[in-house]
Amino acid sequence: MQIVRYSFPTEIFFGPKASGLLPSKLNALSHRRPLVVTDKGLVERPIVRRLVSRLNENNLYPQVFSEIFGNPVLSQVVAGVSAFRQHDADCVVAIGGGAAMDVAKAIGLMIHHPGHLFDYEDGKATRTFDRPMPFLVALPTTSGTGSEVGRSTVISDDVDKTKKIVFDPILLPKIVFADPELTLDLPSHITASTGMDALSHLLESFIAKGFHPMCDGIALEGLFLLSTSLSKAVLASQNPHENQENNLWVRGQMMNAALMGAVAFQKGLGVTHSCAHALSTVCDLHHGLANGIMLPFAMEFNLSAVSDKFSRVAHVLNLPEKTPGAVVDWLHQLKKEIAIPEKLSTVGVKSDDIESLVKVAIADGCHLSNPREVAAADFKAIFEKAL
Repeated sequence: MQIVRYSFPTEIFFGPKASGLLPSKLNALSHRRPLVVTDKGLVERPIVRRLVSRLNENNLYPQVFSEIFGNPVLSQVVAGVSAFRQHDADCVVAIGGGAAMDVAKAIGLMIHHPGHLFDYEDGKATRTFDRPMPFLVALPTTSGTGSEVGRSTVISDDVDKTKKIVFDPILLPKIVFADPELTLDLPSHITASTGMDALSHLLESFIAKGFHPMCDGIALEGLFLLSTSLSKAVLASQNPHENQENNLWVRGQMMNAALMGAVAFQKGLGVTHSCAHALSTVCDLHHGLANGIMLPFAMEFNLSAVSDKFSRVAHVLNLPEKTPGAVVDWLHQLKKEIAIPEKLSTVGVKSDDIESLVKVAIADGCHLSNPREVAAADFKAIFEKAL
C-alpha cells in the first residue's frame, strides 16, 4: 500500500454574521492595508459596501480591486498585482465567487514570486513556490466552487482562452469567513448553477480513481447536505428575506456542501470537469452551468466502471431505488427542479462546436482521474448526447 498524505488545514469561521469578525482578525494580526478583491457584479452590492465600510470604521485602510468579470484571465491578475503595489497593501481580502477567489490567489502568488504566472502551471512548472504570499482571507458569496478552501487557482490565457491550473498549498487562504448571510440575495439561476458546480465536485471526487477515504467520507456527507438543500435554496431565492431563519439554514447547508466539495476534490475530478472546461473555453459558458448540464451525461458514461460507488450514492441520497441508474435519473430530475437546461443546444452550443470541444476536453487534465478512461471518441459521444 502506498503512503498518501491527508491535509485539511484551513481555519473556517462559519455561521451568520461570521463576516463581522474580519476587521478584528486583521487588526489582531497587524494587517492594516487590505486589497479587497471582488468582481464587477458585486462591487456596488450592499454586502461589499458594508464590509468595506466596516473595515474603514475599524482603523483599516482598504483599497478595492474589482476588475474581474466572466471567466478570470491573466490580464485581471496583472492589474490586481499593480493595484496591490500601488496601495502598498499588506494583505488580500477576497470577496465573491470562484472568479474573485482565483484571481485573489494568483495576485497573492505574484507579489513576491518572479516570472510569469503560467511559469507555475501545474504539471508544467518551470519555477518553484519558494517565497511567501501576503496574508489572504476569503469571504465566499456563492456556494459553488469552494475555491476559498482550495489549493489551486484556474486562470485563462487572454488570447486563446485555455485554462491554466496553478496548484500548491501556499495558495490556501489562511482564514475563511463562511457567512450564509452573504449568499441570501443570490438570484435563483446563480444559486442553481453554483450549486451544480458543488454537486459535480462532490460526486466526481467520490468516484475518482485513487485511495483517499477522508475525501470519500467528506464527499458523501456533502452530497447528503446538498441533496437536502439545493432545491430549497433555489426556491428560497425567490423571496430571500421571508422566513429568513430557515433560508439562512438552507444557505448554510449549501455553503458547507461547497466547502466540502472543494476539500474532497483534492482526490481528483473527472470527465464532467474536462467537458465543462472545454465549454467555458470554446463557448464561454459559465463553469457551474456547464457542469450542471453535463453531469448526468458524464455520470451515465461512468456507471459501468464504478457501479458499487453509485449504489452507495443512491443510499446516501435516500433514493427509492438504490441502483446506479437511479443516481443518473435523480440528476436529470434535479436539473428540472432548479431550471438547469437539459441540453447544450438550449444555451447556444452547436454541433459545429463539438470538434473544438473534444480537442480542448481531451487535453484537460481532470479526466485523468476519471474512473473510466476517456478517449476522444468518448468525449464526442458524450457531447453529442448532451447536445
